Amino acid sequence: MSKVIIEKNGPVKTVWMNRPEKRNALDSELLRAMIEALQAPVAAEDRVLVIRGKGDVFCAGLDMAERSKSAGAGEASGIEVMLRAIELCPLPVVAVVQGDAIAGGNELALHCDLVVASQKARFGMSLAQVGLAPNWFLAKKLMEVLGPVTTREMLLLGDPLPSTKLHALGLIARCVPADQLEAEAGKVIDRLAANAPLSLKAMKALTVRQLEFRDGIKHDDVDALVRAAMQSQDAQEGMRARLEKRTAKFQGK
Repeated sequence: MSKVIIEKNGPVKTVWMNRPEKRNALDSELLRAMIEALQAPVAAEDRVLVIRGKGDVFCAGLDMAERSKSAGAGEASGIEVMLRAIELCPLPVVAVVQGDAIAGGNELALHCDLVVASQKARFGMSLAQVGLAPNWFLAKKLMEVLGPVTTREMLLLGDPLPSTKLHALGLIARCVPADQLEAEAGKVIDRLAANAPLSLKAMKALTVRQLEFRDGIKHDDVDALVRAAMQSQDAQEGMRARLEKRTAKFQGK
């Protein structure tokens, strides 16, 4: 069975992550399929791109089992390509988040232009709890969307934040009871599909370009700190502990 399902409904193209038995964790196969779907040429009739996850969880992030076995554990190049494809998509991109969006899943949702979430959903970055750290590319999106206070809370504590809190702070577009999610998502998607497509494309390009100033900031020294965390003994211990469902024993090495 395909790990990504693509549906077309008139002007709306929906990309489904289809790995519910693994909480839609992004293994290399799923990542490749997502990149292919997101980088595909936009059809003339397309107006909106929607990203969703099958099952009860939107996306649990990079596949921990695959990542812990990788010699390049901590590298984020694949997910960066996927997330950049969302940013560069000329169409408005809507994330419909029915359940938890964690780590890479959180980044996936927040890279979309609009997030419509169930009140059951939680958004989080548990990296500090497994000895990892986000690189510059991933962290700048958190700062852009969440602001410095909520970004620090999400990263430093590592505990997921409820969608209701993010919505109350104005950080996600919509947050409704689970039984109203489909109706609310439909309203947002239909509104976008009815708007002027050239206007939407211009606005999407504007919002992306105006926030790219952070790319010019020197961050080699910060990158070195992130690499050190990613390649540490603590990172290996943290990933093993998470897979074994036990408390990690960090030693600062």
